Amino acid sequence: MPLLKHLEPGENFPPSSEALAYPNGLLAAGGSLDSDTLLTAYRRGIFPWYESPQPVLWWTPDPRSLLFVDELHISRSLRKTLRKNEFRLRVDHRFRDVMHACAAPRDSQQGTWIEPEMIDAYSTLNAQGWAHSIEVWRDESLVGGLYGVAIGGVFFGESMFSREANASKVALVTLVSLLKKRGAQFIDCQIESEHLNSLGARNVSRVDFENRLQHTIHMAAVSDTWTPAASCGELI
Repeated sequence: MPLLKHLEPGENFPPSSEALAYPNGLLAAGGSLDSDTLLTAYRRGIFPWYESPQPVLWWTPDPRSLLFVDELHISRSLRKTLRKNEFRLRVDHRFRDVMHACAAPRDSQQGTWIEPEMIDAYSTLNAQGWAHSIEVWRDESLVGGLYGVAIGGVFFGESMFSREANASKVALVTLVSLLKKRGAQFIDCQIESEHLNSLGARNVSRVDFENRLQHTIHMAAVSDTWTPAASCGELI
């Protein structure tokens, strides 16, 4: 059985071929969550996912769930929600609040993997222009959203939340709209879920993902804008 690589701060990640089959994609432990380490990891398709008191755990699962921007599926009920124009759309207005909302306990899970250290680390990436939050507001209440990291032609989705029906889906449609304007190719959804599959995500092999990543990670954005549509109705 292969041994899990333990990283010292600043140490290079091992090749993805050394990732464990069980648990699927676990590549290394340790290291740090500084910006340089996180960006190096994402450029190689590696992401952190752990719960205290574990060390930082780094993953590259096989297969990989991707949502290509031209394959987003908007259901009839979601179109109806968008046409109602009941929500306001914002980007990076309350990044840390979005992360806290994503970290809140949910009926389907115990605990959270979004540790305070993760919130600090990604908030730093947000201040540096790498991480972004897509936010759905009803009046002055944040009711849904998501956050992730944008590098080249890829958006690495981390987590989403919803306090009202379809609010997280509205955030995803908003994200896809923005990514199309920027010339981005796909969203890395990391691990398959029925929720994301219903929106058009699909699995590809890790080799396929890494090949696509090599061709997109250094792409220059067609547009630098992260300004969302003025209304939900403009998204369809």
